[in-house]
Amino acid sequence: MAGIQRMLIAAAAAALLVNQAAAQTGKISDDVVKIGVLTDMSGQFSHESGEGAVTAVKMAVEDFGGKVLGKPIEVVVADHQNKPDIASALARKWFDVEKVDMIANLINSSIALGVSQLAKEKDRIAIVNGSGSSRLTNDACTPNSIHYAYDTYALAKGTGAALLKAGEKSWYFLTADYAFGHALEADTSAIVKSLGGEVVGSVRYPPETFDQSSFLLKAQASKAQVVALAGSGTVLVNAVKSAQEFGIRKGGQELAGLLVWITDIKSMGLDLAQGLVLTNAFYWDRDDETRAWSKRFYARMKRMPHMGDAGDYSSTMHYLKAIAAAGTDDAKAVMRKMRELPVNDFFAKNGKIREDGRMVHDMYVYEVKKPSESKGEWDYYKLREVIPGDQAFRPLKDSACPLVKKG
Repeated sequence: MAGIQRMLIAAAAAALLVNQAAAQTGKISDDVVKIGVLTDMSGQFSHESGEGAVTAVKMAVEDFGGKVLGKPIEVVVADHQNKPDIASALARKWFDVEKVDMIANLINSSIALGVSQLAKEKDRIAIVNGSGSSRLTNDACTPNSIHYAYDTYALAKGTGAALLKAGEKSWYFLTADYAFGHALEADTSAIVKSLGGEVVGSVRYPPETFDQSSFLLKAQASKAQVVALAGSGTVLVNAVKSAQEFGIRKGGQELAGLLVWITDIKSMGLDLAQGLVLTNAFYWDRDDETRAWSKRFYARMKRMPHMGDAGDYSSTMHYLKAIAAAGTDDAKAVMRKMRELPVNDFFAKNGKIREDGRMVHDMYVYEVKKPSESKGEWDYYKLREVIPGDQAFRPLKDSACPLVKKG
């Protein structure tokens, strides 16, 4: 562990040296690099983003040295309240009035899609970690946005394929009725059908609906082998709890959480969550590097980080390194450097940002441990499969992104 900590300190020192070396020649607009964390600070997705996202971004800024090209780095924060109109108004004010250079996190896919288009219009940068809709790098891609930690295609590929390999062929979807849920159902349905499975039905629920009883009864009556939960947040946790009460798993149906955060497992407890199969980009206990960074995050947040937190840190560091390498905070020059430079840190090895804005890296299929297998708090996952990055995300040949050159 001491060796890993020395490596992390050395890496931070190296970043600081690059920063200082470029300080005399760099060009920074408004004499400050301003990062805005636009997230859910108080609603049902706040445990997936919120204060954790803010903490991760601030840790990256501190580790980079607080300055880039000799100019200060400032972090501003706003709560979008899961309302796209509020999010767009905040982002527009940040870009036009407060001269924010990059907006981070962007939990809630409807919001991420809107702000990404606004970043393109204003020639600034949006880096998405909280949201999952694969449309962000497909038909809705932009030259100014990056989708970093995960997406619905990778979640579908991991969890969908794992359950189909186990013989679970018939699926029923319980889907959150907004951009993320729609994309997750569409991507998973495509994987299910491509591997010889069938979708026997689906029902959509308003994301603000916390009682899933009527929807779960329909899923139970379908007799599908898999009841797939295409949603997230507090609603997902409540759905798993209700499914337990209705005896869905005892009745022989498998419950698939298509997006499950480690904070969800904490809320459910292992008695309830054991056996869930999930796909993730990051687990705090994966190796020495993840454990070292997660220990630092835990000291501030009193919980272990998830892939959104780790992605917010990693992408902010990558953004700042790109500014230093480009010698400017000009959006086009920084985006070019972000695509050129590989990502090699505790979050990803040999990560690469493609022309569609997708950061390609390995994904991991985990199974939630039984209580008897867990060695302590936050010891929740056992690894089932590693999906190499070039297989985890949508192939460029299948992309509808107009930035992708074909032929």
